[in-house]
Amino acid sequence: MIIRRRPFILGGASVFAAPALGQGTRRPLRVVVPFPPGGGVDSLARVLADRLPAVLDQPVVVDNRSGAGGLIGADAVAKGPPDGTMIGIIGAATLCAAPFLQASMPFSPTRDLRPVTQITDASVLLVVNAQRAAERGWTDLPATLAWARANPGALRLAHSGVATVSHLTLAALGQAAQVQITELPYRGGAQATTDAVSGVLDGSADLPTALIPHVEAGRLRALGVSSRRRFGLLPDVPSFAEYPALGLGDIDIRSWNAMMVPAGTPDAEVARLFAGLRQVGTQAGFRDALRPLGYDPAVSDSPEAMAAMIASETPRWQRLVQISGARVD
Repeated sequence: MIIRRRPFILGGASVFAAPALGQGTRRPLRVVVPFPPGGGVDSLARVLADRLPAVLDQPVVVDNRSGAGGLIGADAVAKGPPDGTMIGIIGAATLCAAPFLQASMPFSPTRDLRPVTQITDASVLLVVNAQRAAERGWTDLPATLAWARANPGALRLAHSGVATVSHLTLAALGQAAQVQITELPYRGGAQATTDAVSGVLDGSADLPTALIPHVEAGRLRALGVSSRRRFGLLPDVPSFAEYPALGLGDIDIRSWNAMMVPAGTPDAEVARLFAGLRQVGTQAGFRDALRPLGYDPAVSDSPEAMAAMIASETPRWQRLVQISGARVD
């Protein structure tokens, strides 16, 4: 397995700098990205790296540690120096679903990682090929599911890989609506999007980043988002929960990212990082920078609130894993 690292260092003083130490004396903050360069989480890290040095008065390094669906990067954070020089962008699936998907874990999300704050929120977007939707009367989600119920297994939808959030979403959708969907696993969302646009398959479920341009261009039709509330980037697309008659009222799947540090990181360092991330995360420019990535900004009220959110979300993700039947040996 090849682990790619792509350092990205930014510095520079600012009127917003934290007063503790200057960038010349504080060691760089290493932001671990559990995925390769070029993806949404990597792009998020570089947006943060562009803004955090000013508010933390500290250089920032982006460090890509990809592999094992995000576990390698998360493990690097869990085993990293607990001194305020390492922080990771860790997703909901890693923190809440992986313990129920993996035969064994190299670390404990609750024991070896300490929450700082949520940083983004996103929904899984369900789309279908626009031409096929017009031909088959897939005007909205209820009409599409009615067609699928009348044609068991004929609706062919892609997801971005076994045990991913898009896989768990399709499994929950099929189970709740009592519809047999043919789920097609892909290695990531890019090829799935291409095949949905070209009509190789009927549609796809994935994070919105790659799908939104095709929806806006009319090549794909958006049927719904997996979160209970509508997604901020697609305010006209209903949520699954808006169709209680279809049995979708309990579905609330959000693919959020949290900023996590090694468990032994001192309280003072956690508080310092939280303050900096909260300042950046509530800036209007941060929201604008995240829009092309398909993310909404979301900052916790406190590190303790983030820990409580992980605890409350974990049973929901465990249920999704059980519904999907997914298992990684």
